[in-house]
Amino acid sequence: MSDHERTFVMVKPDAFARGLVGEVVSRLEDRGLKLVGIKVENMPRQRAEEHYGEHEDKPFYDDLVDFITSGPVVPMVWEGQDATRQVRQMIGETDPLEAAPGTIRGDYALDLGRNVVHAADHEDEGANEREIAIHFDDDELIDYDQHDAGWLYE
Repeated sequence: MSDHERTFVMVKPDAFARGLVGEVVSRLEDRGLKLVGIKVENMPRQRAEEHYGEHEDKPFYDDLVDFITSGPVVPMVWEGQDATRQVRQMIGETDPLEAAPGTIRGDYALDLGRNVVHAADHEDEGANEREIAIHFDDDELIDYDQHDAGWLYE
């Protein structure tokens, strides 16, 4: 299907510390998205700087890098029809105060600086490929048949 794509998602240190990894994974699985890559790690500073590279000249850049390297994270790659838009809708607005109830941020976050999860921007065409390549080698992503795909897509 041509509109199937892979998208990058990362559980941030605040959500990891609060025991929300399973909740984030469950919500994405329940939606019907297919998990094709996952790991748990303490992100190296150099990779964090690359990940947030587009913000390098902004005043909040150092805080972003410091926070994302402050504890374990869970980088993931999900696949599905319009996966990036699906995920962005599910996680809610970047600022949790603007995130709708029922979204991940709307349900679990209170502060912009501790907003639980990162997801690739659906409006930036290269964001997914760039972020996936920063965090995963090709051999870390798997391909398999999703057993319930016939019930998810026409």
